[in-house]
Order: sequence, then structure tokens, then C-alpha cells
Amino acid sequence: MSVTADYSLTVLLRKLGSIGPLSPEERQAIERLPATVRVLEPRQEIVREGERPSHCFLVLDGWVCSYKIISQGRRQIFAFHVPGDLPDLQSLHVPVLDHSFCTLTHTTLAFVPHESLRELTARFPNIAALFWRATLIDAGIFREWMLGLGRRTASEHLAHMLCELYLKLQAVGLAQEHRYTFPVTQQDLGDATGLSNVHVNRMLQDLRRRG
Repeated sequence: MSVTADYSLTVLLRKLGSIGPLSPEERQAIERLPATVRVLEPRQEIVREGERPSHCFLVLDGWVCSYKIISQGRRQIFAFHVPGDLPDLQSLHVPVLDHSFCTLTHTTLAFVPHESLRELTARFPNIAALFWRATLIDAGIFREWMLGLGRRTASEHLAHMLCELYLKLQAVGLAQEHRYTFPVTQQDLGDATGLSNVHVNRMLQDLRRRG
């Protein structure tokens, strides 16, 4: 179904506005982007590795993860995506996806055609720069995840991840007073951190004890 711009793209305006300023004309152009909304169930595939999507998707509500499946069905999660994120923005320039995306919760997504995003960034170089800056921020977050997997203790890695997600949610108005809804399971955390469910449970209890 089609979705009105004020419903679907306000969260994108908040996300980009947290990265840099937008002029009234730029805000209006983003609000007028054509978007089609889909509501997905938890644990539902969005796009898969090897596909050639023609749209980018914006997370309006709910949580999404990016991941790859390796031998024996083992999964490595690369990132958790929250409202305001455009997780597959790279598909504008890299036509074949090298990883997959799925929902973790009931999730509402807005799909925006590549052609419309290309026209937008060609008309408004500042918006293109904000998308590029958002991509660089994501790359920085990814480096922190690599550091967590390689050198941080399990407790440090998990604590850093929880703080990172708080700041992402705070930027779009979904976290305050050091609190936010965290619908991720221990299995998901294990797939993101490389820890067993038992180890994840132990680390969560340790962080809770330490306040």
C-alpha cells in the first residue's frame, strides 16, 4: 500500500537531521519521496544475499538485522537496525547484495525506488553528503564491532553494543533517560557477539549486577 509522507519519512528526517542541517526545501523533497509500506512479521526475510533490489528500505518501526549464514546454518549478525535506518543504502551503487536482512520484531518498512533516491541526491548535493556521512558513521560502528569481536572482553563488547544502540535510538527520539526498549533475544545477541546463549546470559546478569 502507499503511505503518506508525514507518516513514513519523518523518522528519516530525524535521522538525517541528527547528522547535519537540512534546508526547508531539502526536507520537503525528502517528504515527497514515493514510498510503499510493508508490515512484516518477526523473523521474516526482507532481501537476501545475491538478490538485486530495485528499492532501498527505510525502517519505520521495529528492529531489523543484517547477517550472513555460514556452514551448518550458523549465523553472524553484522548490525542491528532501528527506525530511521536505511540499511541497504549501498544497493544504490552495489547492485548485488553480499548479505541478507531480516526482521527481528513486527516491523514496518518503507520501500523507496532507487531511481527516486538517485534523482534526490543529484538535485540536492547536501542530502547526498548526509547519506555519505551516515554511511561513514555506519562504517565506524562496524569497526567497533570488529574490535569487540577481536579484542574486547565479552562484557565490554556487550556493554558497548547496548550504549551504541541507545545513542542510535536517542537520535530519532526513541530513547531517553538511559532507557529504551530492547526486543533482541539472547540468541540474536549470541549471533552478533559470537557468544553462546549461556555466556550471553551470564554477561547480562553481570552487567545488571554492576548497574
